[in-house]
Amino acid sequence: MASGVAARGKMMLEDVSPSADEPVGATGAGGLAIVALAPALLAACGDGTGSGTAGAGTAPGITVAAASVTPVQASRFLAQSTMGATRTMVDALVARGFDGWLTDQFALPRATTHWDWLVANGYGLAANVNGQAGYDATVWRQLIAEPDQLRQRVGMALLDLMVVGIDGINTNWRAFNAAAYLDVLMDGAFGNFRALMGAITTSAAMGSFLTFLNNRKANAATGSQPDENYARELMQLFTLGLYKLNMDGTLIGGATPVETYTQADVSGLARVFTGLSLASTSTATPDVYRQPLVMNAAVNETGSASFLGTSVTGGGMAAVNAALDAIFAHGNIAPFVSKQLIQRLVSSNPSPGYVARVAAVFADNGKGVRGDMQAVLRAILLDTEARSDASLATTTGGKLREPITRLTGWARAYGAASPSAAWAIGDTSSSSTRLGQSPGRAQTVFNFFRPGYSPPNTAISAAGLVAPEFQLANEQTVVGTVNYLQALIANGAGDVKADYTAILAKAGDSAALVDEVNVVLAAGQLSATTVASIRTAVDSVATTATGGPTNRVGIAILLTLASPDYLTLR
Repeated sequence: MASGVAARGKMMLEDVSPSADEPVGATGAGGLAIVALAPALLAACGDGTGSGTAGAGTAPGITVAAASVTPVQASRFLAQSTMGATRTMVDALVARGFDGWLTDQFALPRATTHWDWLVANGYGLAANVNGQAGYDATVWRQLIAEPDQLRQRVGMALLDLMVVGIDGINTNWRAFNAAAYLDVLMDGAFGNFRALMGAITTSAAMGSFLTFLNNRKANAATGSQPDENYARELMQLFTLGLYKLNMDGTLIGGATPVETYTQADVSGLARVFTGLSLASTSTATPDVYRQPLVMNAAVNETGSASFLGTSVTGGGMAAVNAALDAIFAHGNIAPFVSKQLIQRLVSSNPSPGYVARVAAVFADNGKGVRGDMQAVLRAILLDTEARSDASLATTTGGKLREPITRLTGWARAYGAASPSAAWAIGDTSSSSTRLGQSPGRAQTVFNFFRPGYSPPNTAISAAGLVAPEFQLANEQTVVGTVNYLQALIANGAGDVKADYTAILAKAGDSAALVDEVNVVLAAGQLSATTVASIRTAVDSVATTATGGPTNRVGIAILLTLASPDYLTLR
C-alpha cells in the first residue's frame, strides 16, 4: 500500500491546499511528498478574515440532545469524548443516545491499571530499574484498545492540565512511577476534583517532577527555604490561574486584571508541602512508587503558613488537606478548570456562557456537591455549544486535533492490535519524523502547548482567539506527522497493525469508501470539495491493479487524516 498512498498523497494535498502558490514540503522518510499545510490549517480554524471576537455570544442553557442521534452526530460526539470512534461505537451511540452512552461509560470499570499491566508483562525485572521499558507500550495499549474510552480521553485531558513527564521524574523505576501517576488520573477522572488534588499532591511522580519530594522546612542557620515549585504550579497551572476570574472565565478587572496570588502566597503555601516523602526507603522493587507520599515530621514545617487569605498551623497531613481545601473553595477553580477541560475536549474558544454553565455545575452538581467530575463532563459534552449542529458553521468554535488523537483515531477506527502485546509504537515526540507529541512525555510542566497560546500574525490572533494545539504545528511537524502516519497506515509499527478487512469491502466503490471514512474517522466534517478530491485520488488506482483495493483504502484514510477539514474538529 505504501507506494500507492505516496503516489496519490501529493496530488490530493495539492488539491485541498488554499492556493497554488503555497510552499511545497520536502519528501519525507516515508516517501510521501506533501504541501505544507500550516496556512490551510490556520484558515480552517477561522474564517480567514480576522472577524469575530473571543467568546462572542452566549448559547442557550445546557441541553441534553434528543434521543434521536445520526451516525455523523454520534461520530462527532465520540471525537470529543474518546481517543477515536469505531463503527461499532458509532452504531451503539446511535442506539443508546448521548446521555445513555455517558451513563454506560461512567459505569465501566478499568480493565487493568497501567501498573498491573507492567507487572503482568514482566517489566518489574531488576534489569529495568533505571530504564523506561514498558511505559510507552502500556500507554498506547490503553488509549487504543481499552473500552473505557471516555476515561481514557479525560485522563489525557487531565494530564495536559496536571502535567508530569516521564523524562523529568528523577527516581529509579521511572516507567512504574509514571504509570502510577497515570493511574491516579485515570482512577480520578470520574470522581471528585478535590480528591484528585489530594492524589496528585501525594504522588511520588509529581513529587519528583515538581521537586517537592523530601522538601525541607526553612533552616535559619543555612538560610535555605522550602522548594516553591509545587506551591506555585498548583495554583498557577493546575487549579486557579494567574488572574482572578468571573464564573464565565472572563477576567475580573478586564484590561486591568487582578492577580490571583502573590509571591508571599507561594512562599506561605510552600511551607505546607514540606516533609512529603516516600512511604518506604526500599526501592529494590517499584512498589513504593505506587504508594501515596507520607509525612516526615523531622523536615516538616509545623509553624503557621499563610496564603490566599488563609492560615494553617501544626503541619502534617492536616495542614496539607486544609491548604487543598482552601484552594478548592477558591472562586477561580470552577471557571479555570471548567474552561481548560472544555478546551481539551470540545473547543479552544468556548463562549463565556458555555464556561459559566459548566462552572456552575462544577460549583454545585445540583445536589450540593462541588467538583463532581461526572456532572462536569456531562455539562461539557451535552451543552448546546458542543452538540448543536449550528456550531459547525461558527468561526470561533472547535479546536485543532492533537497529533496523539490523530494516531489513536486511525488505530481505533481500523482495529489496530498488537498480538505480541509489545505495542511497539514507542516515543512519538520527534517533530521531524513522528508526531511532535507523545503521551506523558512533556518536557516541562507547561505541557506541549499552553491553553492561552495564539499563533502570532494570524487571523486567529487578530480575532483575539486562541488555538493551543497550534503551538505544535509548523512546516516541519506537518510534513513529519503526515509522513509518519502514511507509514503507520501502510505498515504499522512492529506488530501493531490495522485490520482493514471490513472497509476493504467498500474499496471498489469510491463514494461508499470515502463516505465511510468520513463518517467514522472525520465525524462527517469533510467538505464536498475535499470528498470529491479524495474520490478522484482513490479512483486513480484501479481495483484490478496489484494491491489496488488496499491502496484505495490507504489513500482514502491518509488523505482524510491530512486534510484541514479533518484537522479542525468542530
